[in-house]
Amino acid sequence: MDDSNLDRIKSAAKELTELRHTGRFTPRLPEGTCPQTFEDALKVQDRTIRILGEVGGWKCSVPNGERKVAMAPMFASSISSSNTYKVMPASPDANGIARVEPEIAFMLGRDLPPRDEPYTEAEMRGAIKETHLVLEVLASRYNDVKAVTFIEQLADCISNQGLVIGPVVTHDIDVHVKEIPLTFERLDTTPPTMIRTHPGKHPDGHPLLPFYWLVNFQSSRGIGLKAGQIVTTGSYAGAVDVPLDAPIRVKFGDLGEMTVTFSG
Repeated sequence: MDDSNLDRIKSAAKELTELRHTGRFTPRLPEGTCPQTFEDALKVQDRTIRILGEVGGWKCSVPNGERKVAMAPMFASSISSSNTYKVMPASPDANGIARVEPEIAFMLGRDLPPRDEPYTEAEMRGAIKETHLVLEVLASRYNDVKAVTFIEQLADCISNQGLVIGPVVTHDIDVHVKEIPLTFERLDTTPPTMIRTHPGKHPDGHPLLPFYWLVNFQSSRGIGLKAGQIVTTGSYAGAVDVPLDAPIRVKFGDLGEMTVTFSG
């Protein structure tokens, strides 16, 4: 990488990291630093990892259309299994809400280091220690995420703010996780207030498919996945806005439920 491009990558990562810490937003990155290619966006992610520290997991989906690469790191400091979670504003107009996505995630029990030959599905599945219900917490660093290119979104870790880890899924994931009926309820009212229901369908057909893609994509880049990291694999209901400072119960059909209070 030439010095001028390295400087652009460093500047973009520094700006996005500062926005992440302060909760501010920008229309887009300053002129001359905005990534133009998928490779540049991934280099911004890599540089952000150097700034923010340990990667606790990854978010991913199967590439399609303009999303030729669809993955981003999630930082260890932003991943929690607590029933309370402090959020930054999800967007400039997101007053009093947290923006979350209900997902299925895989906790690794052993390393999957980079190697020359692709991993088989059996090898990758064998590395999974546990399957979890999770809520991904979203926040873009852009004023309007729909107004920027997907490459710019990729540099911003595809709007990831963090992850709340819920209970272990004990059902057979080959049978039970393609479609999951979802309900979101607010529990500080009597009776509980329904926020949203959704039929719940995995965007890639099955949560293992993006996991398989991620492992071999990262391996091809010389990056391995590590035991203890968690991989979340796409929302069953898109993004859902839930109120702050109220206990929220999310039911994932017969797989289980999560209760979380988000605070600002």
